[in-house]
Amino acid sequence: MLLPNILLTGTPGVGKTTLGKELASRSGLKYVNVGDLAREGQLYDGYDEEYDCPILDEDRVVDELENQMSEGGVIVDYHGCDFFPERWFHIVFVLKTDNSVLYKRLETRGYNQKKLKDNIQCEIFQVLYEEALGSYKEEIVHPLPSNKPEDLEDNINQILKWIEQWVKDHSS
Repeated sequence: MLLPNILLTGTPGVGKTTLGKELASRSGLKYVNVGDLAREGQLYDGYDEEYDCPILDEDRVVDELENQMSEGGVIVDYHGCDFFPERWFHIVFVLKTDNSVLYKRLETRGYNQKKLKDNIQCEIFQVLYEEALGSYKEEIVHPLPSNKPEDLEDNINQILKWIEQWVKDHSS
């Protein structure tokens, strides 16, 4: 059976991982967290002292995921999206969170002031939503609210319905 590939993107702290894992569990699709994949395979290209984090080697990440993506049925979770091949995804969901909620989530993660400020600004200016619109066809990019537990349930149900319809439309 042919299954769709889904991209979950958005500023760190908006709930991509929570949504992705729960969605995979309920849909049977495979979940890939790009941060974890990079850590496990050491897919880095240096270290960013200012943000105190490794720099992702995007080409190696794409090489690592290519076979899984061509098979289909994969949910990819990452805060950036402009380096993934456009052909990989059938739909892109950009999670969005109110700044006050996001600030608390990121503070809990122990982000330094610069990282906190930059990520909040990123959300205010909708940087990742714009990046998604610039990287994929507009009709496959959909913003989703991610502020409270009910949003998570609503988003899961909405995406499960979309998957079901996609499978129907693409079965012979």
